[in-house]
Amino acid sequence: MSFARFLQPKTIAVIGGREAKEVVRQCKKSGFKGDIWPVHPKKDFVEELKVYRSVEDLPHAPDAAYVAVNRQLSISVIKALAEQGAGGAICYATGFSESGDEGRVLEQQLLEASADMPLLGPNCYGLINNIEKAALWPDQQGGEAIDSGVAIVTQSSNVAINFTMQKRGLPVAYLVSLGNKLKFDLHHAIREFAQLDSVTAIGLYIEGISDPVAFESAVQYARTLGKPVVALKSGRSDTAQKIALSHTASLAGSDDLITALFSRIGVGRAYSIDSLIEALKILHVHGPLSGYKLGVMAPSGGDAILVADEVESTRFELTPLSQLHHDNVTKTVHELVTVSNPFDYQIFDWLNAERLTATYSTFVSEQFDITISIIDYPHEDRCSDSHWMPAEQALINSVESTGAKVVMLSMTLDGMPEDKAKFLMSKGIVPLSGLSAGIEALQAAADIAQVWQNKVAAPLLPLGKTLSDESLQLLDEAEAKQSLAKFNVSIPAHVIVSNAEEVSSAVKKLEFPVVAKGLGVAHKTEVGAVKLHLTSAEQVVSAIESMSHLAERFLIEEMVEDVVAEIIVGVVRDEQFGPYLVIGAGGILVELMRDSRSLLLPVNRQEILTALQSLRSAGLFYGFRGRPEADLDAAVDTILGVANFVEEHRDNIVELDINPLIIKARGQGAVAADALLRMAP
Repeated sequence: MSFARFLQPKTIAVIGGREAKEVVRQCKKSGFKGDIWPVHPKKDFVEELKVYRSVEDLPHAPDAAYVAVNRQLSISVIKALAEQGAGGAICYATGFSESGDEGRVLEQQLLEASADMPLLGPNCYGLINNIEKAALWPDQQGGEAIDSGVAIVTQSSNVAINFTMQKRGLPVAYLVSLGNKLKFDLHHAIREFAQLDSVTAIGLYIEGISDPVAFESAVQYARTLGKPVVALKSGRSDTAQKIALSHTASLAGSDDLITALFSRIGVGRAYSIDSLIEALKILHVHGPLSGYKLGVMAPSGGDAILVADEVESTRFELTPLSQLHHDNVTKTVHELVTVSNPFDYQIFDWLNAERLTATYSTFVSEQFDITISIIDYPHEDRCSDSHWMPAEQALINSVESTGAKVVMLSMTLDGMPEDKAKFLMSKGIVPLSGLSAGIEALQAAADIAQVWQNKVAAPLLPLGKTLSDESLQLLDEAEAKQSLAKFNVSIPAHVIVSNAEEVSSAVKKLEFPVVAKGLGVAHKTEVGAVKLHLTSAEQVVSAIESMSHLAERFLIEEMVEDVVAEIIVGVVRDEQFGPYLVIGAGGILVELMRDSRSLLLPVNRQEILTALQSLRSAGLFYGFRGRPEADLDAAVDTILGVANFVEEHRDNIVELDINPLIIKARGQGAVAADALLRMAP
């Protein structure tokens, strides 16, 4: 199904009353040059346009139709449009799957009525196309005609309206509100907009990803066409997830998994509307940034300090100047100016465009992946900006002469007027509003490039079948470990006994000290079903006798000594993503520190190693307080084995927990000291 005809219409049918009339107004206001055909059973004219009594009376099948009638009538109108061969339709009505069981039944009927015709919605505002000047939108909107710009896809109509009203200079080529995403979802929108030459980047406001596999495929497709994607994912809190579910029937999804997905496929992540807008401006002008080497120029030490503080918690590096670079910049400034990065060039030459050009050009000409120049423009209605013009012109001159990637950052959100932002973008300079939003946006743009520089990740594994609770079995620790051992997960040497009489002969196969555990007992430590540091057969017999009321079988295994670090390796099943890995600080630290990383499958060695190294507790791996370095290679091998086990049992596994995986000194391996496994037969 192609949405191209629908997204770029030459003829538009508008069906309904008040909202339909507003769509006609917005199309005319935008300057749409094609035919607009209002449809209404009683009216003769709408906004001076001839009205048709029904869809069947239209001159021919429209490229796009806006259907703004009640939900029952929407179904019959959509059916008529599909039978006529329309290019696509927008269903404005609410009361479908977001409203309950009755609405879900009606939504299925709507799907069937649309047949092979593209459909946007239901429960959505629609589409704004500022290239062909088609505003299929039932409300005021702040778009304007442009030749190229970004596409914005949102799951909230009001958030979409807010995007059209931004005054930051962001050129919006297309904006679409998805509603219930019945036939036009995030992945459809990404694929369609990525193909358009007029689209430079794609921005998403996401409440839930219904099909992660299709989403990943669409983002990778956009990558092949050089179209970066940046997203704001809402619903990070439990309350927000419940709101998302109630108003769009969206699955908000685990925020950790969304982060893992974005990192895996190169979607830049924004955490606010402000940073999403700023990131889209960067991507529109410069595309993804090639790295994290950051240069900063400021006319004040205070500005430079604030930027340095903001950058501290990011991946950016305020790269020190080479001696040659330092000396060349020094030649262009007053003798009292100290040259460094960040660079406080002071205001000795503030009114001298020629000298500022020399300073700026020399500073931005080498070393940096991106350079920030800080300027906050004055109040337009109260002040003159004449004293700011030399610095503005000098920055333009420096970009023209060097080709360097530069942003002009206003420290406050209000310090970059819209007309200035548009002017700077026309000169190849990105105008950024607000320190925090600007730095966050720069990081999103650089994060995309880091993934683009690597090979495309292996496709996500499909979700797999749904498992019912009734079908699940909890394997005891011995069974769980034996299952994992087949996938190169090291486990301690062990024996299994049923009573104290079997101990003497069984423990001859082991080296002391050993541990004795009751099998089939949940929360073994809390109920006394674990006995540690047993150094003789007599102690093992005593331990088993003390646990005889708790279990019928007992696991006796050699204790793992010479511990360098403990981690948890877990598997959890998500209703959207299926089984995924969790790696974190092990033992009691897992709950205390909340120090973990989520990894989607399939996964490779480097992804696992990067996740381990990114833990807050990663210092334990590298000789903390005189300890030896941990055998991270063995830990990675073990985690890969777990990943292979999960892939082999994708349709069966629900939960796996190795806690702890004990990592010994380099060259000595990693051992699963405890394991829990729940799966279907």
